[in-house]
Amino acid sequence: MKTAIVTDSTAYLPKEVRERLGIRLIPLSVIFGNETYREEIDMTADEFFAKIKQHPTLPTTSQPSVGEFVDLFTAIREEGYEAVVSIHLSSGISGTYQGAVTAGTMVDGLRVYAYDSEISCMAQGFYAIEAAEMAQAGRSPEDIIARLDEMKQTLRAYFMVDDLAHLQRGGRLTGAQAFIGGLLQIKPLLRFENKVIVPFEKIRTRKKAIHRIEELFAEDAEKGVPLKAAIIHANQPDEAHRWRDELSARYPHVEFSISYFGPVIATHVGEGALGLTWYQP
Repeated sequence: MKTAIVTDSTAYLPKEVRERLGIRLIPLSVIFGNETYREEIDMTADEFFAKIKQHPTLPTTSQPSVGEFVDLFTAIREEGYEAVVSIHLSSGISGTYQGAVTAGTMVDGLRVYAYDSEISCMAQGFYAIEAAEMAQAGRSPEDIIARLDEMKQTLRAYFMVDDLAHLQRGGRLTGAQAFIGGLLQIKPLLRFENKVIVPFEKIRTRKKAIHRIEELFAEDAEKGVPLKAAIIHANQPDEAHRWRDELSARYPHVEFSISYFGPVIATHVGEGALGLTWYQP
């Protein structure tokens, strides 16, 4: 069965990776006043961080419409594909996954397998890459979904933010948690749990928060098994590269890459956020 792979823009996969693996992109958008920008198409992460400094209020974000999914799935069918695996950010923070599910029932002649990554950013990107490599190798949609479920057992991700206010205003974290964080000037470690973002530990400084992420990573990395890992940053490329170099020297058996929080997710986590995600390939 000829299977296409779709993911949304919050996987933040480089264009060359998407093109090499044939991964189709459906974008989410950021809205500044009356202007809407599709991330990865109309606006890059660098452009977003420059614009947000000039804008007095935080932008809002929006998911793709069902119609956009229908158009994309129809075009995929017209190219001769029989199935599509559509991988999206957590249904606990966005309706994007549900949009794919709904659109899948509206396109005849194409079997749509919508997949809830239950996470976002490069952790979601790992799923899309693995799925695309399997699709290129001629594996069935059922095999691909089974492998993604298997990946979920070893995939981990932790991130810290400089300011909890973004998550609170965006409705991704409760007000009480944001208030406590601001009051104590803590750098909370966050993670996805049951599809939503929750505090994992409260840590007082950025340096200690990064060290704690390293400790959590070491629990898996020191077992010596192969791992793929990605450092994710919000407009902190120098810090991300330094951290990558340090971890690479310590764990030569781990394949590290650097990714980023793009416009939609950065709207909620704010500039300065830093995270690490990894899984066992």
